[in-house]
Amino acid sequence: MNQYVTGTVIKELREKNSMTQLQLADRLGVSDKTVSKWETGKGYPDITLLEPIAGIFKISVSELISGIAVENVNVSANMLRSNFYVCPVCGNVLHSMGEAAIHCHGIQLNPLMAEPTDEHHMIFIERIEDEYYVRIEHSMTKEHYISFIAAVSPGDVQLVKLYPEGNAEARLKYRGVKKIYFYCNRDGLFSVDPVKGVDDKEHGYDDSMERRELEKVADILFG
Repeated sequence: MNQYVTGTVIKELREKNSMTQLQLADRLGVSDKTVSKWETGKGYPDITLLEPIAGIFKISVSELISGIAVENVNVSANMLRSNFYVCPVCGNVLHSMGEAAIHCHGIQLNPLMAEPTDEHHMIFIERIEDEYYVRIEHSMTKEHYISFIAAVSPGDVQLVKLYPEGNAEARLKYRGVKKIYFYCNRDGLFSVDPVKGVDDKEHGYDDSMERRELEKVADILFG
């Protein structure tokens, strides 16, 4: 078990929660000497105790195993610190609010780092009543495609899963969206502010005077 849970992690969590070895032991139904052995590396908790230990410290078993704790101070604020993960084995898409220990198929996944959209990943966003219609100019072959489109607001996350040979588009509820993300299976994660989603294909991607004027109007209307 030493490759999964270390005494250092247990000790740090216990002290962070202002708990003595005896108090932790009593809640787990073991002796304080047992807890002391865990913390000094002379023994390790049985696998059946992992869930109870995680529960006492109000973290997940994955966080306990990895030693990464999540500071979940405010769920609403954390939404805007959303992280996305994609499993390289099955393509599963996972989401967390802030830091987390995410595993899939036995692999610990790292959060995707979003880049600004570019000329090869152009996104077009149109507001229609209470929705954003999002379209990405991108191939959707089995080898190269957009895997998902997501919209993040202070209160929630909307995620639309896409598939090869389908359309790279989605309809997302407006409701205060602050950032739109999409993931290319070859080039990674991209993001854009909704008001910057109007692209002028005739005059280039970033230097259009008309585009800048549209963004100013959108800021006034929808900001």
